[in-house]
Amino acid sequence: MQRVWIGFGALVGLSTVAMAAIAAHGLTALEPAALQSVHSAVEMQGWHALALLACGLWAPRGGALADWAGAAFSLGIVLFCGGVYAVALFDVRLGMMAPAGGVLLMLGWVMLAISAVITTRRP
Repeated sequence: MQRVWIGFGALVGLSTVAMAAIAAHGLTALEPAALQSVHSAVEMQGWHALALLACGLWAPRGGALADWAGAAFSLGIVLFCGGVYAVALFDVRLGMMAPAGGVLLMLGWVMLAISAVITTRRP
């Protein structure tokens, strides 16, 4: 799974840069609150792109928990950022999508931390 997390983290990072550019140059007509929501989603997306890269780098030593963390980060990014973008850009509310994504992002951090604490030493 190491390559999956690094590859997906790189794609999420790429889309973060693209969304940041769109927000800076193409969304000037948005209401200030909606634009702030987009900026918040871009920031969360960028941080969690790095978290996916960390999962990829840690996966050989972190084991299954590191992989589960990567999965939680991946789904959390899609749900949280997707939900925020849907509301801010299209005024489409998708129920509990963003909150569920936020919970998954937090769960990913917990699993990553636990994988660091309980991992056994390998050469």
